[in-house]
Amino acid sequence: MSGECIVIADDHPLFRAALKQILASDLPEVTFVEAGSMDGVISAIGRETHPDLILLDLKMPGVQGFSGLAWLRAQYPEIPVVIVSASEEPAIIRRAMALGASGFIRKSAPAEVMQQALRAVLNGELAVPEDVPLDAGEDDETGEIAQRLAALTPQQMRVLMLLREGLLNKQIAYELGVSEATIKAHVSAILQKLKVESRTQAVIAASRIDEALITTERS
Repeated sequence: MSGECIVIADDHPLFRAALKQILASDLPEVTFVEAGSMDGVISAIGRETHPDLILLDLKMPGVQGFSGLAWLRAQYPEIPVVIVSASEEPAIIRRAMALGASGFIRKSAPAEVMQQALRAVLNGELAVPEDVPLDAGEDDETGEIAQRLAALTPQQMRVLMLLREGLLNKQIAYELGVSEATIKAHVSAILQKLKVESRTQAVIAASRIDEALITTERS
């Protein structure tokens, strides 16, 4: 595992530092890069040291629920993504795996469990809590929405993420460095692929897969 690089993406500096310490003690030759936002993750990926793995929290600046995971899997399918979250609901874990995560680590897990999970993923395996069966299905509507989201291109997924933040076409065009006409074309394609008729409906559809996560955070 010499020379490998792992990005730890979480908006809490103390947790990032603690997680880095736990993992570095087991993988001393791995380089760890910290990111406190989705922009930080994108910046880390763009550096010369291309990450071999991303540890991603489900809630931090630039990430709303599973949208960050979905975008990373679409944009960088060669980089495994492991969710590290305070959420412990089996439905959330299964949804993360269904959207392409290579593993799910609970923030409450003991240090040795975190280390074992990371080693498993670096060896090309999946890492899921032992008490969570992945074969338990979710409702048909949510499954269909997840499939439609998977059909979006990386750029369309990025546009949808910015739509969810309430940005207008002009603002999204500025953010992505493209023309407003290009954004309008992306929005039209998003509506078609999600089988909805408006931007608002697209945002609602994308938010549908985050409902279990939101419910857990409020409880």
